[in-house]
Amino acid sequence: MKVYKFGGASVKSAEGIRNVEHILSMTDVPLFVIISAMGKTTNAMEVVLNHFMNHQTTEAIDKWAEVESYHLQIASELTEDKLWGFNVLRPIFDEMREKLQNTYPGEYDQTYDAIVSYGELLSTTLISSYLNKVGIENQWLDMRRLILTDSNFREATVRLEDSQHQLELAADFSKCRIYIGQGFIGGNKHGQPTTLGREGSDYSAAVVGNLLQAESVTIWKDVPGILNADPRIFPNTVLIPELTYYDAVELAFSGAQIIHPKTIKPLENKQIPLYVKPFEHPEMPGSVIKGSIAKPIDIPVLIVRKNLTLVTIRPLDFSFVLEDSLSKMFTLLHKHRLKVSLIQSSAVTISVCVDNVRRLSAAIDELGNDFRVSYNEGLELLTIRGTSPQLIEKVTKGRDILMSQHTRRTAKFLMKSICQ
Repeated sequence: MKVYKFGGASVKSAEGIRNVEHILSMTDVPLFVIISAMGKTTNAMEVVLNHFMNHQTTEAIDKWAEVESYHLQIASELTEDKLWGFNVLRPIFDEMREKLQNTYPGEYDQTYDAIVSYGELLSTTLISSYLNKVGIENQWLDMRRLILTDSNFREATVRLEDSQHQLELAADFSKCRIYIGQGFIGGNKHGQPTTLGREGSDYSAAVVGNLLQAESVTIWKDVPGILNADPRIFPNTVLIPELTYYDAVELAFSGAQIIHPKTIKPLENKQIPLYVKPFEHPEMPGSVIKGSIAKPIDIPVLIVRKNLTLVTIRPLDFSFVLEDSLSKMFTLLHKHRLKVSLIQSSAVTISVCVDNVRRLSAAIDELGNDFRVSYNEGLELLTIRGTSPQLIEKVTKGRDILMSQHTRRTAKFLMKSICQ
């Protein structure tokens, strides 16, 4: 059994869905297929959510109508039966409209999971029905009932043993060769939807692979595989054919968008290889992440993370920064779910680079009770693995660097955005 995962960019159009059909038809092995929301649907659902949270029912329904139209347009391009898409998706359309019109918003994170998760329900329902229609028999599964989690909404932790039992009962490959489920979403013991963190569909695929003892997990992307840099930013990028799990974790933590940071551990635990392959050219080898590789990565790897904030604190009384200051700061950062990607301290200050702009304001307000706080927003963090003085000079020339860090193999530079 293998696990395939298709992201939103791969299924954003009728052409993309037909390519999913093509890829699935290329093999006769049992498959568990994880699918994300189509295109930019998650972003659209966040707009629906924000209107709903602000009690703007009309605006929320109008935005939801745009989501409906987008999916119906794709459905109309997949088949000449103009009513097919509407009939398939109508239960989901009606359910969401009922929710928006006749319920009241609760706590933000819980409501986020309840509403935004509908993007994955739409995509998997439509694609599963289409595949059955063209002769690729499959069974749709509701991952809200199978990936069981705690109640840490928007960043839920999977309860592995409970999820394994549910998955093994639902995915009986002696009865059906292909099962289709949603990425990104799960559910808690109360039956409430949860999500696994933004871009968590990769993690969903890894968890399914781990729990069902998959032979491999393949993530289908709109790139040739794992590249040494983002081709939209740097010219002359190079494919990395093989990486170790350790390499992949380092790259993901540094901000490489190709893999979700949590994806690697479930696969490493069972020594399951992870393939990253080009969606539009499935015959190409792509990249593989596994336990050991024949040759270490011998080319520089450059990773850029954007929209970060540098926060600097100092004690109110200008005393020295001691362990209790560090402890208090990191307790607050954890409370507000701010992830630290860089830290630097002196005798009187601590500076950290953090993400999650939406939660930052509350954290800064709370830090201000005990510290003097200053911050810079809209920054970029450039991480270079396998660096050299010549490369550093080339990629940082003319940039306004606020903080830098060097270790044996890695250099990091926190810089003002070029757009500023």
